[in-house]
Amino acid sequence: MSTETHRLTITELASCSDSAVLRVSGELDQSCEEYFLRTLGASVEAGHRHLVLDVTALMFCDSRGLNCLLAVRWLLARREGRLLLAGAGRRLSEMLALTGSTELLPVHRTVGQALQTLPADERPQWPPTEPSKPD
Repeated sequence: MSTETHRLTITELASCSDSAVLRVSGELDQSCEEYFLRTLGASVEAGHRHLVLDVTALMFCDSRGLNCLLAVRWLLARREGRLLLAGAGRRLSEMLALTGSTELLPVHRTVGQALQTLPADERPQWPPTEPSKPD
């Protein structure tokens, strides 16, 4: 599943009943916040209590984008879940540090490392296997 706006793309890379790994690419700002919140909200409504966001291809995130991340974190925390970031670049990492958000939004180097912080029975297979193709 991949959905996008003109500046932001969100692609599901792997999932299981409790968790999903989503790649967030492009720019996360005011123009994309409704789309971002609607898309991640749908993932939570589908039953995912834990979300790992692969943000290696997130080129820009401003204060509105940070507010979106914190809103999703709050939603997941209410369901006893977690929001984890993987592959944050220098600018996003600096913004998280400057705003004191690193405790609320843990950043891991890779998706695999982020998934290791979740209970084994609540994380999807990583790396995902490609579905078998019919002959």
